[in-house]
Amino acid sequence: MVKYGLDYTRCRWILPLLLGIGVIFGIIALAGRGWLESQTLPYVQQASLWQNCQRPDQGGEWSCESLMGYAWGRAAAATYLVGFLLLVICFALAIIAFAIDTLRFNFIRGIGGLLFVAAVFSIMGLVIYPVKFSSEIQMTGINMFSWAYGFGWTTAIMEICLGFFFCCLPLYEDQILGNVKPTYFYSSP
Repeated sequence: MVKYGLDYTRCRWILPLLLGIGVIFGIIALAGRGWLESQTLPYVQQASLWQNCQRPDQGGEWSCESLMGYAWGRAAAATYLVGFLLLVICFALAIIAFAIDTLRFNFIRGIGGLLFVAAVFSIMGLVIYPVKFSSEIQMTGINMFSWAYGFGWTTAIMEICLGFFFCCLPLYEDQILGNVKPTYFYSSP
């Protein structure tokens, strides 16, 4: 990417594309019902960021209670949602930044800083949820934090990594814009 610069059309959209993938993973984490699931038969517990569902046996009906009745449930949902909204804002800003012909490198560094703030909020929600869930809600059987919770952590890790990329990209401003003279290692005799 640095060799051809961000004016190279295929490389220019890699970072916004990765942010878009992070947004998709965040949507899956927010909407997924697999934050906590029973690990073995009979499957009697399933929880999302928003509610906890239990059933007495394999063929019974699921009974769900909202986690928004707990202060920690509201805190976990609010912090993760704020991190997700900041990620969506960064995605929109990255599309704007890379669509402009002349890149504004300070603008790109600001997107990186905002991604770090989003990661902090996401991680706060991802830590509050399992700690308080396991201590305040009665769990039956063997349970595990599952796929939707994993998508939440994947989103947070992508926010951190992309934050580094967006913050470090302006350090290579001359190479990206082609202002550096090429060095040749061949010398004629």
